[in-house]
Amino acid sequence: MAEKLLGVIGGSGLYQMEGLDVKETIAVDTPFGSPSDKIIIGELNGVKLAFLPRHGVGHVIPPSEINYRANIFAMKKIGVERIISVSAVGGMKENMPPGHFVVPHQFIDKTYQRISTFFSKGMVGHVSLADPICVSTANTLFQAAQKAGAQVHAGGTYICIEGPQFSTRAESNLYRQWGVDVIGMTNATEAKLAREAGLCYSTLALVTDFDCWHIEEEPVTLEAVLEIMHKNVTQAQLVLKELVPLLSEIKPCACKGASEFSVVTDPKKIPPDLKENLSILFG
Repeated sequence: MAEKLLGVIGGSGLYQMEGLDVKETIAVDTPFGSPSDKIIIGELNGVKLAFLPRHGVGHVIPPSEINYRANIFAMKKIGVERIISVSAVGGMKENMPPGHFVVPHQFIDKTYQRISTFFSKGMVGHVSLADPICVSTANTLFQAAQKAGAQVHAGGTYICIEGPQFSTRAESNLYRQWGVDVIGMTNATEAKLAREAGLCYSTLALVTDFDCWHIEEEPVTLEAVLEIMHKNVTQAQLVLKELVPLLSEIKPCACKGASEFSVVTDPKKIPPDLKENLSILFG
């Protein structure tokens, strides 16, 4: 599939949005196995969109067991150039209560069980992650959220924990001392892989709770998270509709060439199979 696509990674409610003309559902093979699910290809206001439910349809894959490499590789393979990640998060500041949206610019990665790079033995490389999201895409996403009427915050830091458990109070208070704005379990890993793959990546974080630091609130429960999440999904759909006509206005960025000179391994030492498998990413 050679045409350029907008990629969306998120929950199942997004591909059921009004106005999305679903064209096909495709299974994509990758060197890293299968993605979380089949990819929904549709058209929204004249723009081709590829949607992937990160936890699989029916939410069957926990954060630590998501095949992040397959998900990002599959997006790259079918022609996606820009990924919008829609994710539920906990708010870590009073001014970011449940129901608000955040478009973070930074990540702190506190995961420890998952693979967050395409480089492995046989091919070593390093990319810059100083600014882990595509700032141009993030700014446009923020504008779209404003147009959709969302209570949205631009910038801030998303701390990514392993999960699937929510934080202890001690952890939650420690993260607040670090100055983080929201907490989640998936996006830092996606952002790292997207950067290596040369894809623009930005997060639309939907605040569903105050985590457990907010002692005036009850400790976070799954039921409470899902209730707010369902309300947020409808507005997230409106944000995507507002984003589509703004895509052509996004300023050029350096994301596409992030890995152009990243490989440090002598080409003669790279195993032929590995070189072929990763050619989509690194040429």
